[in-house]
Amino acid sequence: MLDDAYGNSLGTRSSDARDAYDLGVHRFLGAEPGVVDAFEAAIDADERFALAHIGVAREMQLRAQPDQVKANLDRARELAPGLGAREASHINASGLLLEGKSAAARAAVYEHVAEWPSDVMVAQMCTSVFGLIGFSGLPGREAEQLAFITRLLPYYGDNWWCRAQLAFAQLEVGQLASAEANVEAALAANPDSAHSAHIRAHLYYEKQEDEEGLRFLSEWWRNYDPSAALHNHVSWHVGLWSLETGDLDRMWQVLDVEIAPEKSKGPPLNVLTDTAALLFRAELAGVDVPVERWKKISAYALARFPKPGLGFADVHAAIAHARSGDRDALDGIIENARGPAGDLTRTLATGYREMEDRNWARAADRFAEAMRDHARLGGSNAQRDLIDFSLAACLVRDGRRQEARTVLSITRPRALTKDLVTGL
Repeated sequence: MLDDAYGNSLGTRSSDARDAYDLGVHRFLGAEPGVVDAFEAAIDADERFALAHIGVAREMQLRAQPDQVKANLDRARELAPGLGAREASHINASGLLLEGKSAAARAAVYEHVAEWPSDVMVAQMCTSVFGLIGFSGLPGREAEQLAFITRLLPYYGDNWWCRAQLAFAQLEVGQLASAEANVEAALAANPDSAHSAHIRAHLYYEKQEDEEGLRFLSEWWRNYDPSAALHNHVSWHVGLWSLETGDLDRMWQVLDVEIAPEKSKGPPLNVLTDTAALLFRAELAGVDVPVERWKKISAYALARFPKPGLGFADVHAAIAHARSGDRDALDGIIENARGPAGDLTRTLATGYREMEDRNWARAADRFAEAMRDHARLGGSNAQRDLIDFSLAACLVRDGRRQEARTVLSITRPRALTKDLVTGL
């Protein structure tokens, strides 16, 4: 048998299959284009290569293609008997993830990496702000993300993927100097990685180096294939910085061409959350957003996320429903919120309902309640600024401008240096 690029034994004797699989893993970890093409080339070289089928299923999960996820997962499970312990465990953990059994998948990943820490496709499941820890709904999950990736360091050395994920975990807890050193090393080792470029953008954001960040990301993003998994979200950062630097024409152009449902090729979770977030942050900054835009993203949310369960998506859907005037859809989220952050989803969705009804004090109370640990919702600090800014906007509209400024001076002082919330 052959080993993969990380030194793990593979259940194929085809070097062509191994090479194509390694390429698929590399592209997947960097959110580069051509992930499925590479994994399917591995399958073409050896149809019985189970982990190549898992690779396709993982990418199809991002793309919200459940039939292809199931077909590839089923085939991998058919091929599992006779495989070594690592590959069998890899398929088990992947199956739990792909079937939405998040808590069980997280436990399986922890058990797996304790035995095979360099199995990167399994380790990856618990990294970043959209991973099994990021969306766990657990208190202290940012510290846990940092602890998880730190435990892997002895097995990855200077590997670009590990350094990038370490940087993301570090910057989310405020370790900006260490994060900068790691993400710069990751980009030097693999400048094509969209995840590394994205993490570098977050670092610029956290350091309030917005003009520099926009220049960096605009240059990098120019050559990024729109079909790649992170293109939608990288575009959101460009659009957000365009808003914050006053270039509204560019903000609308990026939104309409790169982010919104009508044009984007991105994962539905990013399409929903990035569109709703940019529209709402524009409104908070005083930009007029036609209700028709809200109706379109509200309808998209209902079509793609009809049942509440993933809090990060549900809160953004609640904003879209509130602003579009679809009270039934909004109330449906409040009444049926579930999942590991269901309580937080209900609190925030109620806040947006009160905000829409101009009950500023009651809305502010709900947002203040969520401020205790809104990291449980998942996503990054930059994405959850929406909650801080919503609280500030309600305080301002309730005649409590100084309180809003005091809150933001503690939580997000960047909002005080720019016109990010009208009336501050």
